[in-house]
Amino acid sequence: MTPRAFERLSEIGAADDGKALRVAVEGGGCSGFQYEIALDEPKDDDLVLEGEGQKVVVDSVSLPFLTNAVIDFTEELIGARFVIENPNATSSCGCGTSFSM
Repeated sequence: MTPRAFERLSEIGAADDGKALRVAVEGGGCSGFQYEIALDEPKDDDLVLEGEGQKVVVDSVSLPFLTNAVIDFTEELIGARFVIENPNATSSCGCGTSFSM
């Protein structure tokens, strides 16, 4: 997680509501796998990353797909969003939410 991503979570107020940013990998999308990013409550088997009073959680099934990945927050003309820079992905689609390994 970059400081900018933790800052955005703080602006959203996720921790104030007992929520964390959940990052998961699921089958599907145009490249084989896709990212699911949502505010959710931490579960017992999650890896929990903490910074600036905020939490990011990754489930045990998604964790191998996200090893050494960086979660950032970006604001562009087309909108603002959390983005994942994943060194494990061999290719990705144009929208950045789907990838293959």
